[in-house]
Amino acid sequence: MAERRRRRLRDDGYLRETFTQKRDDARRTARAFLDRFPKQAYMSEVEHWRELPNGDIEFTMRRLRTAD
Repeated sequence: MAERRRRRLRDDGYLRETFTQKRDDARRTARAFLDRFPKQAYMSEVEHWRELPNGDIEFTMRRLRTAD
C-alpha cells in the first residue's frame, strides 16, 4: 500500500508530495506526476528520494502551486 503525504515546508511557492512505494510503483507515480504537471509549466521535479531498508522508495515530488 502506498503512503502519501502532502506538505508545504517553506513559503517558497512549491507544493510537495511525499510517497513511499515499491520501486516500480514509484516510477509509475513519478511519471504520472510529471505528465500531469509538466516541468515547463510547473517547474516539477523529484526533489528528494531514498531507498528504505525494506526496499521501498521514499520520494518527494515538487511543483509550483499554479502555472502561469
